[in-house]
Amino acid sequence: MHSGGRLPTILLADDDAEDCLLLREALMGTPLRHELRVVPDGEELLDYLYRRGRYAERQAAPRPDLVLVDLNMPKRDGREVLRELKSDPAAQRIPIVILTTSTSEDDVAFAYAAGARSYITKPATFQGWAQLAATLAKYWFELARIPQS
Repeated sequence: MHSGGRLPTILLADDDAEDCLLLREALMGTPLRHELRVVPDGEELLDYLYRRGRYAERQAAPRPDLVLVDLNMPKRDGREVLRELKSDPAAQRIPIVILTTSTSEDDVAFAYAAGARSYITKPATFQGWAQLAATLAKYWFELARIPQS
């Protein structure tokens, strides 16, 4: 459940431009007023979260309320990023959901063991993306309580 005066921020780390566009359009079809930020790889995700480089200014990198991470990205993949973030006490409270094409049971087991809050396989159709966006919006921003600090 989101509170405060700002729109909830969703940070998507994914190098697949089409999937990013599908999620953006699907989220626009939900009642959730939000801000979606997108980074193309794990290294940039860490720069965003740790406010390094072009994300050094607070307004360039508002604290995300939810982070969606693809496992297979260039530079640093989602596995490395998840391991690093969940070992950092300052970042542990940010909910991280794996959103990937992988259906590997090893990847699912790893993600949960490493601290992911959920594991979702990317939909194959826009209708699937719309259902995913509606479910994410409802669960993470209406039902679930997310730490605000």
